[in-house]
Amino acid sequence: MLKDINLLLTRVLILASVIAVTCFAPTIDTRVAGAQTRSKSQNAKHYACPMHPEVRSTKPGKCPKCGMALRLVETTPDAGPTSGTNPATSPETESSFSSSRIPDIAVYDQNGKRLNFYRDLIKGKTVAINFIFTTCTTICPPLTATFRKVQQDLATSAPEAKLISISVDPSTDTPQRLNDFAGKFKAGPGWVFVTGDSTDIASLLRALGAAVADKNDHTPMILIGNDPAGYWTRAYGLSSPKTLVKTIAEAARRK
Repeated sequence: MLKDINLLLTRVLILASVIAVTCFAPTIDTRVAGAQTRSKSQNAKHYACPMHPEVRSTKPGKCPKCGMALRLVETTPDAGPTSGTNPATSPETESSFSSSRIPDIAVYDQNGKRLNFYRDLIKGKTVAINFIFTTCTTICPPLTATFRKVQQDLATSAPEAKLISISVDPSTDTPQRLNDFAGKFKAGPGWVFVTGDSTDIASLLRALGAAVADKNDHTPMILIGNDPAGYWTRAYGLSSPKTLVKTIAEAARRK
């Protein structure tokens, strides 16, 4: 009799174990799957605009607001977006750009004068730099027209600030072409249009964070800097002239 009771208890325990595994295994699997999903979402990659961080996409492309190429942003569990690809900490911001990155290459202005880019155009100055090409029919005309209005308004708020327009198509944009382009927009003294050897200009564009494989993909970005103060920032080139003048004047006041 005792043997039968022990056998019965053993069977009951085995059955209870089977039921427990059957009932709780899905819960364990669900928890593991949930943890894996959270881990994947925490390490998710997305693309964002350097000028408009709120513009995000799961795929590479261009910002619908400004046309800039979206930059890859990787998010880690403990540290938020990784540096180097996050619009807030990328090379597009003042915190990581410095005058030391600017090469002192030989360039030519719209009058055909040979200049050293850093030594003659940047050193000791407050500058605003945009990127254009003379055959552009899309954003370059409004960018340049905005710069003209900015130059006029800077006369009272920051007369020491200089404007620089760099051609992203140096093989086409000779000094004469740039001179004609500057005349079309009535560029005044203190506004230099820059061209030069294609290889040198390509290295300059890379250093300034404006390199593109296709000239038509260049961005409406303005790089603004106060070299003596070591201050650099970026602005959207199609912002209102009032907004740009304020940003440039603030940079000029940096000590």
